[in-house]
Amino acid sequence: MNGSNRPVALVTGASSGIGAALAREFARHGHDLVLSARSVAPMETLAAELRELGAEATVIGTDLAEPGSAARLVTALETRGIGIEVLVNNAGLGAMGRFARISAGRNAEMLQVNIVALTELTQALLPAMLARRRGKIMLVASTASFLPVPNMAVYGATKAFVRSFGEALAEELKGSGVTVNVLCPGVTATNFFEAAGGSALSSLQTQRMMSAEAVAKIGREGLTRGERVTVAGLMNRLLAFAAIHTPHFLTLPAAARMMAQD
Repeated sequence: MNGSNRPVALVTGASSGIGAALAREFARHGHDLVLSARSVAPMETLAAELRELGAEATVIGTDLAEPGSAARLVTALETRGIGIEVLVNNAGLGAMGRFARISAGRNAEMLQVNIVALTELTQALLPAMLARRRGKIMLVASTASFLPVPNMAVYGATKAFVRSFGEALAEELKGSGVTVNVLCPGVTATNFFEAAGGSALSSLQTQRMMSAEAVAKIGREGLTRGERVTVAGLMNRLLAFAAIHTPHFLTLPAAARMMAQD
């Protein structure tokens, strides 16, 4: 695959939404792609589209909710002789509702995908980047990483981990030639809330939605500039600022009402 001499970007969660939009962004800007997600058919369609843009594209079906899946994905890359210069840890799961009503299995899947697989992939692919003194890592978090999120307690906590991990890793890697960017989208026009078991969003939330394409463009540009944290959109930057600087006794009740499901 690397015969094209274009850098290769691995995008997880690439079957739809922000992941698919990020894959298109990287293809348009000179990258070949490895697409990984649980649903293979949509990725095959996307791969054909990317090839029309001049990119080589490889599809590797992987369910990162399964323990050990990150290691299997890395083995698949090694078997194909594919070196990764850009790692985009985009795959993520959510669940809406009170913690006591969400199944233990769903919570375990969120922890596995959002934290464990993300960390394992980063740790597995980082040494080769360091040896080359060249590489980029994007970790997709969320504006939910800036404050606790009642009615999405586990999801919000996993995204806080992603942002904390990414910022710390970026500091560790200063001067190494490898950069780390944490992308924090807000409410985005994808199927995330349906997959998370949420009810219809309020009209205010719908009005604030960004497109996946807009988020992907902002994210890739932030990664290219070497930003440590990129919050997608002015309104989301304002909300993140307010979440950081406003006492939790004020923000938590508001967040709970916004995310209430009953």
